[in-house]
Amino acid sequence: MFFKKEYLDLLFVPCGLLIMFAYHLFLLYRYLNLPHKTVMGFENFYREIWVEKTMKVSKADRRELETALAVLSSNISAATFLATVSLTLSSLIGAWLGSNSDTVFRSELIYGDTRSATISIKYICLLTCFLLAFACFVQSTRHFVHANYLISTPDVDIPVDYVTRAVIRGGDFWSLGLRALYFALNLLLWFFGPIPMFISSVVLVLLLHFLDVNTKPVPHHHYFDKITGHHRSSVIV
Repeated sequence: MFFKKEYLDLLFVPCGLLIMFAYHLFLLYRYLNLPHKTVMGFENFYREIWVEKTMKVSKADRRELETALAVLSSNISAATFLATVSLTLSSLIGAWLGSNSDTVFRSELIYGDTRSATISIKYICLLTCFLLAFACFVQSTRHFVHANYLISTPDVDIPVDYVTRAVIRGGDFWSLGLRALYFALNLLLWFFGPIPMFISSVVLVLLLHFLDVNTKPVPHHHYFDKITGHHRSSVIV
């Protein structure tokens, strides 16, 4: 039996997705158990410090309060923009899928499976990633808006943990939305063949590993004691 180019999709696409999922499971483990070793945990550390400082600001100090609200507003604007982009791309993909105009991706130059059923699967997977990204960015906006309401009344007896939880969850949903876009990039390259998709998965994982690993020492703070359940030394290395 001769080897057909359609078989490449059965080999390279699952391998590429497996590499991406395995890396993100590894990243999730480190984020939950060794947050100071990840950039997201490092950012959450300073988010909590920022919230604590902001909640101590009195209403008389309007400049500090306006600065804090401006920071949240910039995060809300960024999340709203990416949510809009994700929804727009989802609409375009849905319209393209409904029009059945997939002749572009049936070229002989694409070395892989170019059958209509496979192309439809590619569209659906890509659409799912963009819709997931849209949902994550909307949730990120929701949490940042909630934090905006809480921070705008700093003299009221509002627990700092409530504000910290809202800000950190907003950042976490932001990161999840970006990860969904990274998966969408891989699936987009799948339209040009399984080999570009597999190469993109390997390169993207190497690049994300470089960007996600934190090597800077983190000063001691009760945030890491709270999420890890035990105390650390004065400087976390």
